[in-house]
Amino acid sequence: MFASVIRSQQKDDSYYELNQIPYYSTPDWESLDARPLPSWYEDAKFGIFVHWGLYSVPGVGSEWFWYHWRQGYPEIMEYMWRNYPPGFSYADFASKLKAEMFNATAWHELIAKSGARYFVFTGKHHDGFVNWNTSYSWNWNSVDNGPHRDIVGELASVFHMYGDIKFGLYYSLYEWFNPLYLKDKRKNFMTDEYVKTVVKPQLRELVNKYMPDILWADGDWEAKDSYWGSKEFLTWLYNDSPVASSIVVNDRWGRGCGCNHGGVLVCADRFNPGHMMHRPWENAMTIDKKSWGYRRNAKLSEYLSTYDLIRELASTVSCGGNLLMNIAPAPDGSIPLIFQERLEEMGDWLQFNGEAIYGSRPWKAQNDSRNGNVWYTTKDGYVYAIVLEWPTSGTLLLGAPVPSQNTTVTMLGLTGEFSWYVHYDKINGAEEIPHEVPAIPIFELPSKLAWVFKIKDVK
Repeated sequence: MFASVIRSQQKDDSYYELNQIPYYSTPDWESLDARPLPSWYEDAKFGIFVHWGLYSVPGVGSEWFWYHWRQGYPEIMEYMWRNYPPGFSYADFASKLKAEMFNATAWHELIAKSGARYFVFTGKHHDGFVNWNTSYSWNWNSVDNGPHRDIVGELASVFHMYGDIKFGLYYSLYEWFNPLYLKDKRKNFMTDEYVKTVVKPQLRELVNKYMPDILWADGDWEAKDSYWGSKEFLTWLYNDSPVASSIVVNDRWGRGCGCNHGGVLVCADRFNPGHMMHRPWENAMTIDKKSWGYRRNAKLSEYLSTYDLIRELASTVSCGGNLLMNIAPAPDGSIPLIFQERLEEMGDWLQFNGEAIYGSRPWKAQNDSRNGNVWYTTKDGYVYAIVLEWPTSGTLLLGAPVPSQNTTVTMLGLTGEFSWYVHYDKINGAEEIPHEVPAIPIFELPSKLAWVFKIKDVK
């Protein structure tokens, strides 16, 4: 069953009221920026990004393989010289993108194990190769070439069927070497033949056919939003599309839009300001420090550890952001073990500590005033202190919470009954919580990497 069938429903006034978005956008940034963000997004907090395409076949450099090859990057030139005959083209990689191990259900199971609440897959990257059954790509797609499968369609069907993880699609507005785009570019974007022929029909096709909950735009920076027709498209998306009430978009809709206009603020890759923003924001980052796409020559030291990822999640959520963490499957569609391990370990941590993440909001303090390894969130009147280093002295001194006579502290996921000793202390005239941590057998700790203390009744 296709996603468009699974999620189809008639939109009317009651539909918008039910989904709590009775807002009608007009094609100007003031109106579009004021559109309420669907509540599911701010509650989700954690998502998984997937980059997969023709660039996964060579698996060297990054997802910018073709562009860097055309630019003469030494690493890419040597790789091609050693491994492929003269005259071999980037398009020839399509026959090697077989996806024989790709299984949409297995992908969903792994994403679910990670604890992620949403998922974003690359429908099209900057090379223009399309991972769905499109009518607008001159056969440059995964159905007519390579896997001969509608990868987006298979994923959409599975994720929509289960319904526990929101489904999203990444779409690059520009294509490096598309002749129509290059023609518009030579004319200083005074013509928009590429947009009319490719971008507009593909975007509507993606939305109408696969019903994404997230549309993650990219590749916008060479031209203004007026060239891309962004305001007009978003107006249709928010008002008249089949996902008008639930859709979330980012801010990459034209030169100058980043961190200013659109939906969720992404601003830049791996964006983590370390402080609150004026609008909802997202930290889109990679486990592989050097690439978003699959790399066969990656070293273990070039991957972030699970501790690094938990620290990134804690600091991001504490400051009001969402973490979108990228993995890169192999060209056969399998997910490398290093990514499987990281995702499952994140899920193990969230199983015990997710109460401090999902549905939480920023507290009055983000990072602790005395302990830089503590990040705070709050929910339902409780304060959660996410502690990244165990207090080996036996005392965890928290400088931000001001205790009352009724303050209590517990640890998420800890089994058994323990007494937490909380008392007042005056240091530099400030009330603080010296938290006397009792001796806990290591096998009873819910996590080996970071711990969450739940604080009740602070002033």
